[in-house]
Amino acid sequence: MRMADLKSVQLHWREDGSHDGHVVVFANSLGTDLRLWDKIIPLLPIDYRLIRFDLRGHGLSSCPSGPYSIDELVSDTEDLMDHLDVSSCVFVGLSIGGMIGQALAARRPDLIKSMVLSNTAAQMGGAKLWQDRVKAIRSSGIEGLSEQILDRWFGPDFRDHREVNAWRNMLTRTPVEGYVGCCLAIAEADLSFTTPTLRLPTLGIAGTMDGASPPDLVRHTINMIPNARFELIEGAGHLPCVEKPAQYADLLTEFLKETFR
Repeated sequence: MRMADLKSVQLHWREDGSHDGHVVVFANSLGTDLRLWDKIIPLLPIDYRLIRFDLRGHGLSSCPSGPYSIDELVSDTEDLMDHLDVSSCVFVGLSIGGMIGQALAARRPDLIKSMVLSNTAAQMGGAKLWQDRVKAIRSSGIEGLSEQILDRWFGPDFRDHREVNAWRNMLTRTPVEGYVGCCLAIAEADLSFTTPTLRLPTLGIAGTMDGASPPDLVRHTINMIPNARFELIEGAGHLPCVEKPAQYADLLTEFLKETFR
């Protein structure tokens, strides 16, 4: 286990592949940790340096008191990349991880050469939606909303798979303060003014059964970025890297080769 002691948080991170290779940085979604990418990592070429980390308030990272903001989450990621001497990477962000990627690319273009925006958007739901979710979690805990969340995470073909129990456990064991803090970060985040200014190679990925960031929402954000490409994974929900890892890894590998050719 590796912990980076940063300015305002300690982040748990992991590195796979070749330390001397081109860098790919992965940022996970709300309610998950760096294990989100477990199925993808073995399917990628071994000559890349693959870095992933737990967001603040998630996994083994520290859990500062909330609420959090997108700016704070971006600063965490920026500080980690500076700490690891990373620049000009491919940034792969899913859901809130994709929001972090968009904002970081606008703030620090030197850090990101190209990016994958997976199941994400420039704005994800209105503030009231997230505030209502926070109230429900404060009242009944994450467990009380877990079935609804899992229905958004996974398509019906995967929903009854035994593996879903492990994802439920990951979700419900997320610290409430960390989960709520990131909910409030999403609630106030509107990247619709900065994302259209981005001019870097971008791949957008959506799942046809995604109940959290429907394909049209993802496509709308990808269309903000000139020459960005959009790919749709049939039958997948909000976490296509879990449900359809081979297809997801193929899309990512092709994009990596295009970026570093």
